[in-house]
Order: sequence, then structure tokens, then C-alpha cells
Amino acid sequence: MAVVDFLMKNHKVNLMFFDHGTETSREALEFLKDKYLQSIEFGRMSLDIGGLTNSKAKSDSWEEYWRTQRYEWFHSYYPHPIITCHHLDDCVETWIFNSLNGNGRIIPYSHRNVIRPFRLNQKSEFTNWCRNNNVPWIEDSSNQDTKYMRNFIRHEIVPKALVVNPGLHKVIRKKVLEDCCIV
Repeated sequence: MAVVDFLMKNHKVNLMFFDHGTETSREALEFLKDKYLQSIEFGRMSLDIGGLTNSKAKSDSWEEYWRTQRYEWFHSYYPHPIITCHHLDDCVETWIFNSLNGNGRIIPYSHRNVIRPFRLNQKSEFTNWCRNNNVPWIEDSSNQDTKYMRNFIRHEIVPKALVVNPGLHKVIRKKVLEDCCIV
């Protein structure tokens, strides 16, 4: 919501929403429609809605299934750029997950037409933007469910990793900068 608010100040925004077929996803979609109805009606914004098109393979986790479906939809807009709000906390979680699976990589800046320009910003910066600019947002309640590996890492492993290395975000920020060839 912070990024949409920021971009709408100077740009016409084409908002994209991927419905993961869950109750929380449907609630988020209704929230977006309610929040931006006037902007959509007056042509200051458009809203494209995608959703699941294939069945989940038994060997895929729900997270992998949703990610694959979402990116197939994003890539269907190629070559038009799509900006996501992946942030530094996402990069930390991804690096931990990948490191534990033998490949300590971070979320790349881009993949085909998907661009992630906010990887140097912590999530708290976005929530602060929303608070300071009276921008409402919702939290996906499923983000608390540690049966999903990303959430387990976020709630169980990251706090312990920060005890071992309180500068973990700084370490991953450096990796993000290296990925961008800035260092």
C-alpha cells in the first residue's frame, strides 16, 4: 500500500492483484477494491486481477505452487515491467531459506519483466510510510501461520539469527548492493 500511495502521487498506476484462492486473498482483494474504487472509476488507476490456472502438484509446497502461478501471470505481461514490493526482510528470509538448502542466494533485482527496486528497504519503512501518510493496509493473517516455511523462518529463525548476528540486515543489504553491481 505504501508503494501504491507513493507511485500514485506522480504516475497512473496499473495495480495488479493475484488471487491465491484463499479467504485472506479474497479479503485483500475486497480491501483493494474498496480503497481504490474512486481512482479506478475516474481512470487514475486500473486493477488487473489474476488467479490460479493449474492444479497443485502433490510434490509442490503451497508456497511454491502460489509463487509459480503468480509469476506465470506476471510474465504474461512481458515486456511490460511489473514492480513488486519485495523488501530487505524478504531478502533476509530468502537468503536464510536458500542457505539452509545449500545455495545462499537472495531475491534478484529482476526476473524477466518483474522488478524489485525496494530490496534495500526494511518492511518497517513501508509501515511507517503508511502510518505517516494515513494509508490503510491489511496484514495477511496467514503470515502468522508457521506451517508455511517462509513464516517459520520469519518468526522462529530470523529472531534467533539476529541474536547470533544483530547486523544480519546490514550483511544482506551488502549482498543486495553486490547483486546490483553497486559495490
